[in-house]
Amino acid sequence: GSLFDDPENLQKNWLREFYQVVHTHKPHFMALHCQEFGGKNYEASMSHVDKFVKELLSSDAMKEYNRARVYLDENYKSQEHFTALGSFYFLHESLKNIYQFDFKAKKYRKVAGKEIYSDTLESTPMLEKEKFPQDYFPECKWSRKGFIRTRWCIADCAFDLVNIHLFHDASNLVAWETSPSVYSGIRHKALGYVLDRIIDQRFEKVSYFVFGDFNFRLDSKSVVETLCTKATMQTVRAADTNEVVKLIFRESDNDRKVMLQLEKKLFDYFNQEVFRDNNGTALLEFDKELSVFKDRLYELDISFPPSYPYSEDARQGEQYMNTRCPAWCDRILMSPSAKELVLRVSVCCPGPGCRRTWNTGSGLAQW
Repeated sequence: GSLFDDPENLQKNWLREFYQVVHTHKPHFMALHCQEFGGKNYEASMSHVDKFVKELLSSDAMKEYNRARVYLDENYKSQEHFTALGSFYFLHESLKNIYQFDFKAKKYRKVAGKEIYSDTLESTPMLEKEKFPQDYFPECKWSRKGFIRTRWCIADCAFDLVNIHLFHDASNLVAWETSPSVYSGIRHKALGYVLDRIIDQRFEKVSYFVFGDFNFRLDSKSVVETLCTKATMQTVRAADTNEVVKLIFRESDNDRKVMLQLEKKLFDYFNQEVFRDNNGTALLEFDKELSVFKDRLYELDISFPPSYPYSEDARQGEQYMNTRCPAWCDRILMSPSAKELVLRVSVCCPGPGCRRTWNTGSGLAQW
């Protein structure tokens, strides 16, 4: 669930976990990328954002981070530009000579102090922000999908950090019809657009990390066929339109036990443990969306269960909702040169106390 829909419970727990990660890894440079900032009901819950930001910037757990940059797209009244993205960058006091790129002036500026930018980020020269065109996903009446890009230089090493939110699956039934699904094609188009922007001719090419909510889904048709290999399928249609509204998969024997029910916004599989056993490793073969970008984007090994869709009820935080097939939606991806940088750092600094690592499991990039 959103940190801003239930701030008293979720924010408190989330901040405790976040500070524990900071304490454990003690990163020198830390990037935190948020999507759907302000929550799904942003008009009502955006008021909680200021308190959250102040807590992060002033807490004792963060006192050693004497410089910060915060970019919040809170301008929900602008249908043309609103992305609901939030990008946070924290710099440890021991880190010297860190610079951020000014995209308008095309030069680096030394980072000092703590600064917060919100509302209309379009006029901020220290980032590039863009919302994807409406025609990318026309059936979604008002999408908030897009990206924010910043560029940094530490110890003569320059790199881009891109906060991204790609399009979701609108219907489980449509996703199941074809392999790959029409929705994966929409995501591929949007991600390709972002990558082309990153390496275009306007600026010097540098290593880049793209991380956020990619909404990557498992190949629905293959997953269902595998989970329900020995099942029979019943099709339920609407009486007035004859449109398929539900698929029911039953075991061939065992008293015809229902294994899976599939609707537009229902993915009710009888055994959720299959998505958690061994961190869901058996399902990774159906995680195919990144393969389209082979040789352009890389990822460290996934060692955590599918990150979506966990229950929005804090009392059932370890359970998946039965709305979608669990999938690894939240990722940290990198360019070929960024991968070389990460692997080189891992080789020269392999110990548990190393502060120069990228943690793909938590969605938190650490340097």
